[in-house]
Amino acid sequence: MLQLLDFKYDRSQHLLSRSRKETAEQFVVATCADHPELFDASVALENETWDGLSFLDYTGAHDAHYEGLLDKFPEYHLCMIELGSGEMVATGMCVPLHVAKNSVLPHEGWDWIVETAAAQGGRRANTIGALSISVPEQHRHRGFARDMINTMRSLAVMNNFSSVIAPVRPSAKCKHPLVPMDQYVDWRDDRGRIFDPWLRSHVAAGGQVAGVCERSMVVQQPIEFWRSWTNCNLDQAGPVSVAGALAPVVIDLKANVGRYVEPNVWVTHHV
Repeated sequence: MLQLLDFKYDRSQHLLSRSRKETAEQFVVATCADHPELFDASVALENETWDGLSFLDYTGAHDAHYEGLLDKFPEYHLCMIELGSGEMVATGMCVPLHVAKNSVLPHEGWDWIVETAAAQGGRRANTIGALSISVPEQHRHRGFARDMINTMRSLAVMNNFSSVIAPVRPSAKCKHPLVPMDQYVDWRDDRGRIFDPWLRSHVAAGGQVAGVCERSMVVQQPIEFWRSWTNCNLDQAGPVSVAGALAPVVIDLKANVGRYVEPNVWVTHHV
């Protein structure tokens, strides 16, 4: 549990303020621009939340640009705080982008947003690119992730941007790693809703599924790197499963590398 001491509440600085119906708890969402003291705790929460999937930190785009974007755009670095305890219950990172009107979003997703945001530096921005929403295990299923989606939408409105685009990582896809993503997005539950809970949350918040980004995150590392993630010797070429991954890692013995290409789903929120 992360405690944030001496958090000063100033309603004018916060993007969201609400109380839970089931409790008397009050929550606010603040930015690291208004509250730089939240930065370290936010990064720690993100790292803790994604610890089991930290192989995703090894994409080329992440390695080259992600930390720099955190520093450059603190006004797009979001922190949700429970006021009574001072606990951070969610954090989210997004960046400003210029996306040409009516352009087709690319087959690259998360890596493309990071590289584009780094290259543009916020110039002529008209869109928010969502990169992550992190909620610790003990606070999931309480609607905090949906709150962060809505906060990103509000941030777009405040900046007179036209949309939020998100390369969504479907939360239940890891249970079906061999199913192609373009088939998975069409699955429906027994109530006729989108099968995947996280995709369903984005759509419920007003998003529209815009297609699959087949090469959203690409991690190519030596075979030795992948041994710790697979608990296998990896002495045969071909696909191998990794816990939490959305697709197999493909082992190339001749090149001594394993290549993981993660598919995500583009969701567009017009605001």
